[in-house]
Amino acid sequence: MIVELGHVALLIAFALAVIQSVVPVWGAYIGDRKMMASADSSAMGIFVFTGLSFCALMWAYLQSDFSVVNVWQNSHSDMPTLFKVTGTWGNHEGSMLLWVLILALFAAAVSVLGGNLPEKLRANVQGVQAWMLATFLAFIIWTSNPFERQPTAIEGQDLNPILQDIGLAIHPPMLYLGYVGFSITFAFAIAALLEGRIDAAWARWVRPWALIAWVFLTAGIAMGSYWAYYELGWGGWWFWDPVENASFLPWLSGTALLHSALVMEKRDALKIWTVLLAILTFSLSLLGTFLVRSGVLTSVHTFASDPSRGLVILAILAVFVGGSLALFAVRANKLEAGGLFAPVSREGALVLNNILLSTAAATVLLGTLYPVVYEAITGAKISVGAPFFNLTFIPLMIPLILALPFGPLLAWKKGDILGAAQRLVFAAVVGILAMVLVLGFTRGGSILAPVMIAIAVWLMVGSFAELAQRASFRTAGWSTGLRRLAGTPRSVYATAFAHFGVGVTMLGIVVVTAYETETVTALKPGETVEAGGYTLRHDGYVDEQGSNFQSQGARLTVFLDGEVVAEAFPTKRFYPARQMPTSEASIHTFGFSQLYFALGDLQPGGAVTLRIWWKPYVTLIWYGAVIMSFGGLLSLTGRRKRLAKKAAKPSPNAVPAT
Repeated sequence: MIVELGHVALLIAFALAVIQSVVPVWGAYIGDRKMMASADSSAMGIFVFTGLSFCALMWAYLQSDFSVVNVWQNSHSDMPTLFKVTGTWGNHEGSMLLWVLILALFAAAVSVLGGNLPEKLRANVQGVQAWMLATFLAFIIWTSNPFERQPTAIEGQDLNPILQDIGLAIHPPMLYLGYVGFSITFAFAIAALLEGRIDAAWARWVRPWALIAWVFLTAGIAMGSYWAYYELGWGGWWFWDPVENASFLPWLSGTALLHSALVMEKRDALKIWTVLLAILTFSLSLLGTFLVRSGVLTSVHTFASDPSRGLVILAILAVFVGGSLALFAVRANKLEAGGLFAPVSREGALVLNNILLSTAAATVLLGTLYPVVYEAITGAKISVGAPFFNLTFIPLMIPLILALPFGPLLAWKKGDILGAAQRLVFAAVVGILAMVLVLGFTRGGSILAPVMIAIAVWLMVGSFAELAQRASFRTAGWSTGLRRLAGTPRSVYATAFAHFGVGVTMLGIVVVTAYETETVTALKPGETVEAGGYTLRHDGYVDEQGSNFQSQGARLTVFLDGEVVAEAFPTKRFYPARQMPTSEASIHTFGFSQLYFALGDLQPGGAVTLRIWWKPYVTLIWYGAVIMSFGGLLSLTGRRKRLAKKAAKPSPNAVPAT
């Protein structure tokens, strides 16, 4: 009965979405305030009924109701409760329902938090959100029904063993909050084009929503990277997998959008470009949805391999992306470019940032889609891997990293590049010193590694140059400098931490790529091996019977200078219901570095194959992402980012689009 109620709730949510997609938009067109206000109640209703539907599906998983096809295909009565919960979205149908629930959440958030928005803009934003809600609810109801019934089965087929991990509880929801969060900026762009009002106030309304989406997407990508790193047992943190790229693309364009919106907010410039970025960022999110669910890609990340549903998603993609770009093309020639500025200025630095990020996104998009298009045309399969992306992406990132510390030190409209360079001398000196130390104390690795480490350190130190300039401890003294820092806007701190996080991630990437070591050996109980400066002893095998799996692992004792510093238990698991083996790595952290163990096959004579990696400073990759996310959250808490309260009044310089 609860399952049927969940299906009914989904139908009610769809009906409300259809109503909301028409009534407030028509009300905005004719100036009817009651019709425009109706969007608030309908948005909350959609969220409530979609939430009830999602809870009904989760209840079916918790009850192991195998009469529901979705539960039967993706659950098992012996699965731990946590994985029954996360299994709700560990499949195509359930994950689409979560996708729509988050879309409804953001639509409801606009109703609750958008009280300072002009009525017409708010109604149009909610109407555009309803277009998306109605479309994807229809897609779920008619092509991906999670509540489909069957004759009751005795037992389920179990969840994919790779997904039976805490990572499933964190990574998809955070990633979807990022993907779907950019639907708000997309809705603002379409609503502004429909209404004909695009100005600096619009940018102030959009930027907090873009920040929220960017923070979640940053954290979601980082969590997904770490999940794959420890779960798949391959020792890597990024593979340039097409579906990894699908999440990285909206992150690149979303980062560009944040910086472009800042120029529009402060200088009333880059209006056309900012609106286009808002459209493209969510379009790339929709593209990721298509790639994951269409069956055109083979990846551990894909949820479905049904070409018929893929065609439906492709049609949705074509309608929303094609329609929004067509609207933009019609309106763009009626928009003014906005304020002028010198090439050497803060605006100029942000434009350079946008050019490099957009070009980088284009290269990643090319490398991701080229094999798909090539196969569709010729029928032959090719792959584009890490060599292509490293050769095209990295050269674009180096000038971006070098330029990042300059931007905050340049004045708006016209800046002093020499003055900024003088304030960055200390950062350059520290970076060069880091390079000298690396050259003096390391052996092996890429010849470019010390240079790249110097660039990363340059960014890390240079990120705080603006704060150092504001404090002026040398001339003002410590007490005055601290008071100045206390009065510094949070947005300045947010920029510093976000850029510092990029430097930290880059440092981790460079060091682990250049200096990691790998040892592959066959070890019998009682034997030892040297790896990464540590001594490892094989102390025998350990068998375990889990709730829905059997495992066999090796007990390893790790020594450093004769002292026991860790015990490792890499294992092999077998899931009978799925008839599928998995490898569970054992990872031990020492400072910012990690010792990584992956168990191979048993050899004749009782030996086992072990792969052992020493990964120096690898955790900095994910710590950097955490710091970046913290910078975004810090910006949200600032006075200028509280959903643009100062933008409640229309700008006198609004640019007509009609």
